[in-house]
Amino acid sequence: MTVKVAAVVVAAGRGLRAGGDLPKQYRLILGEPMIRPSLAALARHNGISAVQPVIHGDDAARPFASDALITRAISAAGTSGAAVPVIAVADTVKTVDATGYVTGTIDRGHLRMVQTPQAFGFTPLLDAHQRAAAAGRDDFTDDAALAEWAGLKVTTFEGEAGNVKVTTNDDFSRAEVAKLAALSDVRTGFGFDVHQFGDGDHVTLGGVRIPHGRGLSGHSDADVVLHALVDAILGALSEGDIGVHFPPTDARWRGASSDRFFAFAVDRVRARGGRIAHIDVTIVCEAPRIGPHRDQMRTRIAELAGIPIERVGVKATTSEKMGFTGRGEGMAAFANATVRLPWSD
Repeated sequence: MTVKVAAVVVAAGRGLRAGGDLPKQYRLILGEPMIRPSLAALARHNGISAVQPVIHGDDAARPFASDALITRAISAAGTSGAAVPVIAVADTVKTVDATGYVTGTIDRGHLRMVQTPQAFGFTPLLDAHQRAAAAGRDDFTDDAALAEWAGLKVTTFEGEAGNVKVTTNDDFSRAEVAKLAALSDVRTGFGFDVHQFGDGDHVTLGGVRIPHGRGLSGHSDADVVLHALVDAILGALSEGDIGVHFPPTDARWRGASSDRFFAFAVDRVRARGGRIAHIDVTIVCEAPRIGPHRDQMRTRIAELAGIPIERVGVKATTSEKMGFTGRGEGMAAFANATVRLPWSD
């Protein structure tokens, strides 16, 4: 019998100690809200059937739970019915009185620091919450403390040092460093695309409509910039090219906006727990002039990729009247994409 596992992400705390104008779960770490990695890690795990963010209670304050940690949580709860991830206390622990004087040293051999995700059988945990509500108890710091109060035996499993809790503003800086360290598989992909000129009154480049005396011919909107970038990203992922995923023989893509192709490639990076670090494109044409539209293209590409504009490069050159671009027969684009992924053997 397959056990259905649901993940609840509680995310409504104000996060006052973290500072800033937003609750900490919505503040950005390397360009994305802190809650997103938590949701993404749970959503892509094969052992989880449903993910439910709950706008009540505490923060989604540990955005770096790994797939292996989630697997251990499910396994431990399946065996014991109540389980929490822990790590040993490395520092010496002292008790201190109100005046700041040390009153004793605690044996840390039996001490553990508790993390999330915590895992429980649904019915016993629901019963514990209902009993606590009836008793007027709302002072538990986590579900494990609630379970202990309700008489459940809580077991432990191995946590992760990298599963850091983000509480203060300084924690956000450390979290960004930790996230970059986790994305240690750095890859670069290359893409190239070309389209010839045909009838029309504009060209679409980098998702931007640019007036021109001729259009570009292609099965979709013939956006050479986005097409080259899609191939660069897919190349970094070793996941084929744009033609594999969107074949020109498929009528569904006739006249389609290339934004859709680019969004697909970006989503493939996110689905693997990665992020785009930088993208760069060079356009080769005699006309139209690219310079006046460069920043608009950079802005649009950055929006589609979900990265800051300073991580997008757009350049243009001519081919000195040589070749098909020099004769004004078409346009070409060369692109590079740098992608960071979690390392896996």
